Amino acid sequence: MAHLQKKKAQLVARVRRIAGQMAAIEKAIEQDADCSAVLQQVAGARGALNGLMGELIEDHVREHVARPGLDATARAAGAEELIAVVRRYAK
Repeated sequence: MAHLQKKKAQLVARVRRIAGQMAAIEKAIEQDADCSAVLQQVAGARGALNGLMGELIEDHVREHVARPGLDATARAAGAEELIAVVRRYAK
C-alpha cells in the first residue's frame, strides 16, 4: 500500500477516531447507558467505518485499476482484489 503513504497520517487519524468511538460504545454499554444513545453511537461508528472503507476503495481503484500505464494483467488483478473485498464487506 505504498500509494497510501502520502495519506498515512490522515488515515491513521481516522482509524484512531473510530477506535475512540468504539471505546465510547464499550463504556456506554458498561455503564448501562440508554439503549437509544448506544444505538446512535453505533450508527456513528458504522458511518465512520464506511467512510474509511470508501476512501480506501477509491484509492485502490485509482492505483490498481484505473491508473494509466497499468497492463491488462495488473488491472484485472486489482479489479479481482476489489471485487473480493466488496463481497466480503457486503456480507
